[in-house]
Amino acid sequence: MYKVVLYNDHYTTMEFVVFVLQKVFRKGMQEATQIMLDVHKKGRGVVGVFTFDVAQTKVQQVLLLAKEAEFPLQCTVEEA
Repeated sequence: MYKVVLYNDHYTTMEFVVFVLQKVFRKGMQEATQIMLDVHKKGRGVVGVFTFDVAQTKVQQVLLLAKEAEFPLQCTVEEA
C-alpha cells in the first residue's frame, strides 16, 4: 500500500487545498479542512493510503488541477 502526501507551500491557497481534497479524495468539508490545516502546520500531510495504481492516479489528478489553477502544490506517493 502507498500513502499520498501533500506538501505545504507559501502560494497555494488553503481554499484550493480543501477543494482538491474534496474533489480528488472525496473528503467532506470538515475532514478536508482538518487535513489542510495539518499540511499547513506540519509542512506535509498524508491524505490517504491506496494501492499503487490508485495512489499514482490521485497524485496525477492533484498535479493537473494545481497546474491548471497555476498553483505550485506538490503531491507524492510513498510506501506505507
